[in-house]
Amino acid sequence: MKANELTVRLDKWLWAARFYKTRSLAGEAVSGGKVHLAGHRIKPSRKVKIDDCFEIQRGYERFEVIVTGISERRGSANQAQTLYRETDASVDKRRNEAEKRKLALMQRPHSSARPDKKQRRKIRQFNEKL
Repeated sequence: MKANELTVRLDKWLWAARFYKTRSLAGEAVSGGKVHLAGHRIKPSRKVKIDDCFEIQRGYERFEVIVTGISERRGSANQAQTLYRETDASVDKRRNEAEKRKLALMQRPHSSARPDKKQRRKIRQFNEKL
C-alpha cells in the first residue's frame, strides 16, 4: 500500500502528528469541537486525506495545518513534523498572540514573596472592615 493510499482516522492522525499526547485526548478534542475541517465540526472517525486543511485549537494556541503525510504510528518529533505543514498566516497569528499574552502577563502585578506577619495583620484588618 502506498503512502497516499493509506487512510487513517482523524484522532489517530492527530496523535501520530503529536498534537495531542494520547489518542483518547485527540478524540475528546475532536468531539468537543476543537478541530474543524473547512470551518465545520467533524467526528474523530473521519478519514484523513492529503491536502485536508484542519483548524486545531489546543489551549491558547490555534493551528491551521495542511496534511502532507499520513501515518498510523506515532514516531519521533521530526517524523511528526513531516505529516503536516502549518500555514504562514497561522504561524504569524500564533506568534502575535503569544507576544500579546506575554505583555499582558508582564503588566499584571505580582508579589515577589509571601506577606510577613505585619502585612498579614493588615490584610486581616482590611478584610474585617468589609
